[in-house]
Amino acid sequence: MGRYVARRLLQMIPVFIGTTLLIFLMVYALPGDPVRGLFGDKGGSPQVVAALRHEYGLDQPILVQYWNYMKDMILHADFGTQIASGRPVTDVLGDAFPVTLRLGGFAFAIEVVLGISLGVFAGLRAGRSADTAVLLITLLLISVPVFVLGFLLKWIFADELQWLEPNVNDPSNYGQLLMPAIVLATASLAYVSRLTRTSIAENMRADYVRTAIAKGLPRRRVVSVHLMRNSMIPVVTYLGTDIGALLGGAVITEGIFNIQGVGGTIYQSIVRREGTTLVGLVTILVLVYLVASLLVDLLYAVLDPRIRYA
Repeated sequence: MGRYVARRLLQMIPVFIGTTLLIFLMVYALPGDPVRGLFGDKGGSPQVVAALRHEYGLDQPILVQYWNYMKDMILHADFGTQIASGRPVTDVLGDAFPVTLRLGGFAFAIEVVLGISLGVFAGLRAGRSADTAVLLITLLLISVPVFVLGFLLKWIFADELQWLEPNVNDPSNYGQLLMPAIVLATASLAYVSRLTRTSIAENMRADYVRTAIAKGLPRRRVVSVHLMRNSMIPVVTYLGTDIGALLGGAVITEGIFNIQGVGGTIYQSIVRREGTTLVGLVTILVLVYLVASLLVDLLYAVLDPRIRYA
């Protein structure tokens, strides 16, 4: 196991470098100049613009900029400086990421609990009316766009019933984060439910489940010990990749509910062409994806003892 983890960590290095380089090239290939954008329509003198470009290293070749960025990030945990405000990008990340992590974690908990519960409920009743109802509900949740669902829930529960706040004023208040978390988790919840249902229904016909039932084991033990562990492998795979998707895909949800997190920061960075901030945010998301992928692979051995890592 130790050698496998070390090998996976080494494999992450070229993946991380290649991904961040691609992002860096894409971001800095965007049209416009962030330095000229500081002066608005009036524009600045060529001397001032040139001085600022030199100060932020924007007058260097793109590969030299990338090398300096990676060197400062790895050696000093320095993601650069935000051009518009002059703040270190690490401070911007420190403000944005805790908010999105709280929202994403809340949405992930909803996705796991409700998605797996609905999937197990439907899978154990495959072909019956309850199974059909769950499939129809999840299909509806997948079909409704996030922004439509967000405005709909906001109108019903905040404007009409006045049960919840329309916007998030305190990101540390989970009561205010409830509605945004439900909106963010809805599509993923539906996918988890359908994936769990399919896996449960297929494994119910497997020989090892029939053998456990024939031995007279209680139904609860058959489901919880034998059926669930084998059925969760594809679900865990999806959940692992969805962690990063929840954090990166919160742009629309955070905009609807006025949450100042990663989504809003990414949007503002694109509008202002703040390449340094955007690259820093996406770099953290890449790290989250890589770590989640490693954890998912390690969980396979926990769920299925037959899996061994050399």
